Amino acid sequence: MFIREVLGIKGDFANLAIEPDAPITLAVKRMLENDVGSLLVMRDGVLVGFISERAILRGLSAHDFAHDEIRVSEWMEKEPVVVTLDDSVDYARDVMTKSHISHLIVLDGNQVAGVISFHDVARACLKEARFENTLLKRYIKNWPE
Repeated sequence: MFIREVLGIKGDFANLAIEPDAPITLAVKRMLENDVGSLLVMRDGVLVGFISERAILRGLSAHDFAHDEIRVSEWMEKEPVVVTLDDSVDYARDVMTKSHISHLIVLDGNQVAGVISFHDVARACLKEARFENTLLKRYIKNWPE
């Protein structure tokens, strides 16, 4: 299974983004409003970083939870881990596990195609396993004697 299929299973996804100069409180608000755990950080339509729940929690903890003057650019990942539409789900799962991250940016060439979470990858793997299970049961049921 490939990443393009995971995005297909995930369904319609608006690439949620925020400007690097936005206050961190706006990033938190946007994540909560859209029930997501990360945001692309874009400037003039160009990906410049990635901000996740984990980065925000680490930043808050390091700053004794003072956040009034913090900007997204201060806590964003400036070189986020990315995958392409043609990478395998196994590759994505391996990258996420080894890097201890829960979200990956998906690129189609130089353009952002979406963001997938570890949950999205797990759901895609379950769907694939169910399909294979159905095929195997059908094969066994029709086994020639």
